[in-house]
Amino acid sequence: MIDIVFLLLFYFLVSATIQKQEADISFSLPGRIQQDTPIEMPDEQVIQIRADGQAIVNDFAYDGPADARYVQLEKMLHRFREASASNLVDARIAIAPDDQTAHAMIVKVMDACSHAGIDSVTFAFGD
Repeated sequence: MIDIVFLLLFYFLVSATIQKQEADISFSLPGRIQQDTPIEMPDEQVIQIRADGQAIVNDFAYDGPADARYVQLEKMLHRFREASASNLVDARIAIAPDDQTAHAMIVKVMDACSHAGIDSVTFAFGD
């Protein structure tokens, strides 16, 4: 019986094709490089909040006012914080709500900043 098992094992080993595994394929992923000196970049992003609760950064709307959390905004703020840390500058956010914006929407934006790890949050008023 054991002879048959060894013959079958030998047969399957010989007849199996050797395929290149994905781990064997060499490639390099882009990475982040720590800067020696700070790079000139905007030290502050302004998040506008419309009266309906829509959050806008650089003329791009993130999430919808009906969403429980601003997940897309959190992801963008997280990337902004990482880029600022790589460039040796502090990530700063200025929240600019409209006069008619509900306080709950401002709190949602502040929560998104907190979840992204940004501590320097201020308010901007004007226009």
